[in-house]
Amino acid sequence: MAPAPGQIAVSCAPGDDRVRVTLRGELDLVSGSQLRGRLSEALAASPSGLDLHLSGLSFCDCAGLSVLMELRRRALSEGKAVVIQDTSPAIDRLLELIGAQDLFSPLCSRPTETHAAV
Repeated sequence: MAPAPGQIAVSCAPGDDRVRVTLRGELDLVSGSQLRGRLSEALAASPSGLDLHLSGLSFCDCAGLSVLMELRRRALSEGKAVVIQDTSPAIDRLLELIGAQDLFSPLCSRPTETHAAV
């Protein structure tokens, strides 16, 4: 069942050393504020990071993208990685517009990366 317009649904499934986080709905200023706590909890529960499954996102604005970028920075500071495993056209478009497609790939999400924080 899809969330109501303007809402986001989150599910977290722990794995061996990573947590799978699936988002559905719309990621914007309001839902992003609600999401931050859940993402922080998921990151804290994972020894090595998060696998994001975002194909269920029908909308994502710059505020939603900011939530994802903050999560990535936090993960890297803790020696963890955030990897987008599957995505939606909304996320693809935003990442393409800012040139950040690779920031959430398995290779660039490694904690030892030397790229400047975005």
